[in-house]
Amino acid sequence: MGLLTAALAVAAGATGSVVLAPVLLGVAGFTSVGIAAGSYAAGMMSTAAIANGGGVAAGSAVALLQSAGMAGLSGAASAAVAGAGGTVGAIIAAVV
Repeated sequence: MGLLTAALAVAAGATGSVVLAPVLLGVAGFTSVGIAAGSYAAGMMSTAAIANGGGVAAGSAVALLQSAGMAGLSGAASAAVAGAGGTVGAIIAAVV
């Protein structure tokens, strides 16, 4: 596979992951109006609350995902998601 194809795979992975992240957060139940009842996110929140004596700890995975679900990805989060997506694109390009 050529360098151009690899670069396109990295770009597609980075862009696609940033575009799809908000959609996947919503599907999991992290919505703009809060955690959806009966969703995977609600299960995560319940587990986190039980583990922490009834509350969800600030900075926990559930808190960060809910924040992203309500307000969207921050610049740093977008960069991290793009980096991960680009890495997956590079791996796929190397394997194919």
